[in-house]
Amino acid sequence: MQYILGFKTRLGPVFIGQTPDGRYHPVWKGQSLGAYPSSVAAIDDVARGHTYSPSDGTELAELEISPDIGWWLPAEALM
Repeated sequence: MQYILGFKTRLGPVFIGQTPDGRYHPVWKGQSLGAYPSSVAAIDDVARGHTYSPSDGTELAELEISPDIGWWLPAEALM
């Protein structure tokens, strides 16, 4: 998976990755939280906490993740 976008939260960055099949994945601490047809759909769901639950118990909806793709950075800026 190639990380393409990232958003900095108080507990660390959340990323959007893309797999070779063209699907987009919200990624929290290396864990894919689902697969989406577009980066916008992945961002929208992760910002609202509507993804699979992270195994570490983090409540993503409480991290103030922006649903606006304009606030997301290239992933390499957060690595």
